[in-house]
Amino acid sequence: MSTTATTTATTAVAPLTTQDAEVLLTSARRAAEAAGVPVSVTVLDAGGHLLAFRRDDQAVLISGETSTRKAYTALQLNAPTADLVDLVKPHGPFHSLPTALDRPLLFIAGGLPVHRDGRLIGAIGVGGGAPEQDHGFAATAVGTLA
Repeated sequence: MSTTATTTATTAVAPLTTQDAEVLLTSARRAAEAAGVPVSVTVLDAGGHLLAFRRDDQAVLISGETSTRKAYTALQLNAPTADLVDLVKPHGPFHSLPTALDRPLLFIAGGLPVHRDGRLIGAIGVGGGAPEQDHGFAATAVGTLA
């Protein structure tokens, strides 16, 4: 009797590095600076650990917290926070999610998951501008990561 072992090879995906985090942070800040918007930028790795953070001198203080919560939300739900806003409104399918969990979720545009080779490796959050601006700055940053 012969048996054939089937193995599934999984390709390792490089994690988000501190160098990657600096690229994301710098790109988002440059985009915001070009628009004249002082921001805070947070970059988290796949485990939700802080890799990079910076708050511009003139950014509102709360932007540090909002950028971090946006990144965390994008990471945990593997989705742009801009895509989740309507889901938590009254009568939305996730209406109770923000209060059901004891987690720092924030459903405002500006958080994006970061993928490499189709796998989630981290997230970026930007706070300080209008939600659409923050989303654009984060998207610009993600687009620059090779």
